[in-house]
Amino acid sequence: MLQRFSSWITFDLLHHVPETHLGESAYFFIYENIKIFLLLVLLTHFAGLVRYYLPVQKMRTFLEKRRLFGMDYFFSSLFGAITPFCTCSSIPLFISFIDAGIPLGLTFAFLITSPLINEVAIVLFISAFGWKITALYVTLGMLLGMLGGFLIGKMKMENEIAKDMKMGTCQCKGNDGRRVSPLLFASRDAWAITGKVMPYVLIGVGVGAAVHGYIPEGYFASILSGDNIRGVPLAVILAVPLYANAAAAIPIMSALVEKGVALGTAIAFMMAIVGLSLPEALILRRVMSWKLLGIFFGTVTAAIIFIGYALNALLP
Repeated sequence: MLQRFSSWITFDLLHHVPETHLGESAYFFIYENIKIFLLLVLLTHFAGLVRYYLPVQKMRTFLEKRRLFGMDYFFSSLFGAITPFCTCSSIPLFISFIDAGIPLGLTFAFLITSPLINEVAIVLFISAFGWKITALYVTLGMLLGMLGGFLIGKMKMENEIAKDMKMGTCQCKGNDGRRVSPLLFASRDAWAITGKVMPYVLIGVGVGAAVHGYIPEGYFASILSGDNIRGVPLAVILAVPLYANAAAAIPIMSALVEKGVALGTAIAFMMAIVGLSLPEALILRRVMSWKLLGIFFGTVTAAIIFIGYALNALLP
C-alpha cells in the first residue's frame, strides 16, 4: 500500500517519468521518507515510555548492584541504546555520569553505544534491511560498547579526565518528566525527537536518493569493494572527517549497498560516521587528555574495522 501510494505521488501527482534518473530518485525520496516517518513516530513513543521509567539519577545505584558477570557494562550499553542522541549530544550526559561517580569504563560504554543504537537507527535499519540485519546490527553495537568500555575501564585512566568539568543538564529531564503522566511525557519526547530528526532524515534520504538514481552501478563498489582487503579500513578513514547522526548516515549506507558495496563495509562506514567524528573529538578534548582521546578513538576504530571484516565474511 505504501509503495502504491508513493508511486501515485511520484508519477501521477508530480508527473515524474518512471525509469528515469530523476523519477527513480524522486520515488526513492518519497517512499523512504514516508516509511521512516511512520516507524519513527511509533518507536519514539515506545522509547519515551522506557526513558520515563529509567531516570538518570538512579543509574549509579542501579549499576553498582549489577557488577557480576559484566552486567553493569551491559546495562550501561543498553541505556546508551535507548537514549536518542547523536555523539555530540551524548557528551553532556557522559560528563554527568563521570561527575556522579559512575566508573569511567561504564561511561564510555554508554558514549560508544548511544549514537550507534537508538530508535532512529533501528527504524532506518528495519526499513532498509529488515529485522534480521537490524537484530545483528544492534547486537554488534551493544558488544562494541561493552567491549570498548571494558577495555578503557581496565586501563584506569580516571586521572586523564579534566578536573573542571561542569555537570551536564540532561539529568533534569527525568525529574521534569515525572511531573506529567507517562503517556504525555512519551508523546512530548517522541514528537520533539521526531521534529529534530526529520530534517536529518530528509537530508540523508535526499543524498541516498541521488546515489540511488544517478550514481552509476559499481562506482562505489570499485572504491569500497568487499573483496578488497583495504575496503573496510578505507571506508572508516573516509568516514571520520564526516559528521552525521544515524538519520542521515543510514539512508546513504542503504543506497551504497544497492550500488554494490559489501554490507559489512557499508556498516563500518556508517558506524564510523556516527561513532567517530572530528566535531566529537574537539568536544571530548575539552573534558579529557589527548592520551585518553586517542585510546578511545583507537579502540572504537579497531572494533569497527573488525566488525566490517566479520560481516563481509559471514554475510552473502
